Amino acid sequence: MKRPTIADIARQAGVSKVAVSYALNDQPGVSEQTRARIKAIAAEVGWRPSSAARALNGAQARAVGLAVCRPARTLGVEPFFMELVGGIESELAPRSIALMLQIVTSHEDEIELYRRWWGEGRVDGALLVDLHVADARVPALEAMDLPAVVLGPPGAAGAVPSVWSDDGASMRETVAYLAALGHRAIARVAGLPQLAHTAERDAAFEDSCREAGLPGPVVVHTDYSGDEGARATRRLLIAPERPTAIIYDNDIMALAGLSVAQELGMEVPRDLSLVAWDDSPFTQAVRPQLTALTRDIGEYGAHAARMLLAAVDKQHVTHSQVPAARLLPRASTAAPPRTG
Repeated sequence: MKRPTIADIARQAGVSKVAVSYALNDQPGVSEQTRARIKAIAAEVGWRPSSAARALNGAQARAVGLAVCRPARTLGVEPFFMELVGGIESELAPRSIALMLQIVTSHEDEIELYRRWWGEGRVDGALLVDLHVADARVPALEAMDLPAVVLGPPGAAGAVPSVWSDDGASMRETVAYLAALGHRAIARVAGLPQLAHTAERDAAFEDSCREAGLPGPVVVHTDYSGDEGARATRRLLIAPERPTAIIYDNDIMALAGLSVAQELGMEVPRDLSLVAWDDSPFTQAVRPQLTALTRDIGEYGAHAARMLLAAVDKQHVTHSQVPAARLLPRASTAAPPRTG
């Protein structure tokens, strides 16, 4: 006879597999009436917990979850994300803890994935990336009581502990540097506007330009891809009032911007200065090497993993700030061309 499964119980009870897992694991999320009915069906069909459901007897899953709501094509060429995962793995692998990584298409799917992982005992905790300004995932994780750590600004993380760096300070340093070189027309090719760290950089860029007495800042938001970065750069450089310096929110777009400038017959940094956020081997492999905002992304991921493992062990964990990205001038920035 086929061994009964959670799916069999769910089908007979007319509920989801997640609801069955909640009921059998005595977790919140189902009514007491539903819980009793599910347990009665489980007893009737002779269901017994398997090794795949080891969380039901109190054992840890020895895995943490990371869902990413980004197109797979952009992840494959994003040095930041690969360095981040490498840092996370540097803490998990020595402890024989697995990282369950899955790409999703929406925050709704991501929330349901966390519910399933947690309800089925597949993970002990989760890492939350690409935090939005008003992020539905935060209250959902709080309601699940799933140990979690956010990688992003604490202002949008609610009660979920976060690991974060001061992007505003890094932006102010960059604008002050370009203004000191003599640049008056500074533009920015930014990431997705709904992301919390993009909003933080937007505000800091506007404030620092105003404090430096510069004209109204020009910001073009993109999806972080090279194609969008190139398109935004081309638009800026063929405008009647073109910038003399551009700050990019990632290295891929900065490299695309360098190609566009060369395509238009401009010389970097004689005609145009470029700054990339974050540094990577790519920024040093081109000529001229790109001025960049640099930080230890691997340690950023490792720090988040350590925080999550502490939360899983029921230690008190709170927001933790790591060093901000610092400006590393290279050959792509110089004084602007003289006019008149």
